[in-house]
Amino acid sequence: MELAIDLAEDFGSRRWWRGFATLTALTVATALMTPPFVPLPGGHPAAVNEAEEAQFAAAGIGTLVEGSTAGMAMAPTRAVETLSAAPERPRIDLFARLAPRENLARMLVRLGARVGDAGQAQLLLGETSIAPGTSIAITLGRNEGGVRPVERLSFRSGLDAEVIITGSPAGLRLDRQSIAVDATPLRIRGRVGDGLYWSLRAAGIAPDIASDYLKALGGQLDLGTDIAANDRFDLVIANRRAATGENEPGALLYAGLDRASGAPLQLVKWTVGSSSLWYEASGVGRQVSGMIWPVSAPITSGFGERYHPILHFMRMHNGIDFGAHFGTPIVAAADGTVERVGWAGGYGEQVRLAHAGGIETSYSHMSRIVVAPGSVIRQGQLIGYSGNSGLSTGPHLHYEVMRSGQAINPMSVRFIAHATLDGPSLTAFKARLASLLGVGEKG
Repeated sequence: MELAIDLAEDFGSRRWWRGFATLTALTVATALMTPPFVPLPGGHPAAVNEAEEAQFAAAGIGTLVEGSTAGMAMAPTRAVETLSAAPERPRIDLFARLAPRENLARMLVRLGARVGDAGQAQLLLGETSIAPGTSIAITLGRNEGGVRPVERLSFRSGLDAEVIITGSPAGLRLDRQSIAVDATPLRIRGRVGDGLYWSLRAAGIAPDIASDYLKALGGQLDLGTDIAANDRFDLVIANRRAATGENEPGALLYAGLDRASGAPLQLVKWTVGSSSLWYEASGVGRQVSGMIWPVSAPITSGFGERYHPILHFMRMHNGIDFGAHFGTPIVAAADGTVERVGWAGGYGEQVRLAHAGGIETSYSHMSRIVVAPGSVIRQGQLIGYSGNSGLSTGPHLHYEVMRSGQAINPMSVRFIAHATLDGPSLTAFKARLASLLGVGEKG
């Protein structure tokens, strides 16, 4: 049955009278449920005694009749008097950073310290240099004609030492305090997930360490196809931690990968003579003598004829595509020289490198380029970040290799050389591997 009826239509009809009856019933029901109208309870506020009145007056609170407004500043009384000027602070505490091309003396003078104290503090440092950006805690004494004496200043001259300069009537004195430092390496492990690089970054690993880890693994396996989401990365990083809490990470010492299917990969960087290579647990090292993969991502399209997803016809695909997320780092596949950078039509933002033997490589659809034309580039050096520029259906890297101007399959120019350890070197290497694998296993 229709209850909501427009009473402006079909006046006098049965439908109209039914709607009128419904409206009447609702009105009567509302009237019956409405509470009665009664006067609100009244009363008088509690009387304010003499002590409360004095307190209100001291706080500047009074009635509107008396011209007062709540929230005003403290009103003058016999106990509180208005000052004509703010009192001089007996000392001030500052926290400053040393600017570029500035020494300690100039900084102290700039902050209002006495010139004599600033010069003496600089002399006390002697050969100790302070890097720009160093944080310095400074305490200056009572104002003396617009300048203040140096009472104390301190800064970290390194992770394991603090320099403190204190003032006295006899002049300034410098003390160096040693700070205990724990050099235990730091071990970080986690799941590979959707992207190895971004999983490393999410675990708190710095970009340069993440890049070193990927290059170490890249010498042993294909980062695009040999790593699964359920694999687990395992890194040991040199680390120094001061007793005061500061942390100073160092180089990558161990690169491991616990694979969901397949043998685990355990790599340690080992130096033989003047050459440092990543060796796996058996003492076998692999050195890339040709090209390395430019990005940590799976291959989504190979070399050869394919149906173009945008142009919708068969077309020669002169390179390979990597399904790299937006912003994934791209590195040089080999040593070379930057031939050109910038917009390249359908290729979008592109970097082209020239290598020995008439080989060229190009990296297209980038979001950002970090190299300049004419720069000499080393293998594995960052050249930019993946993107979606140009004729592209989504973020990826289009990678091409040319020999004498002709496109060749990038899969055909990757060569590996082996290096092995034996004798005392192998024994020392395995002892080092065992010590690194023991990091974080106790306690």
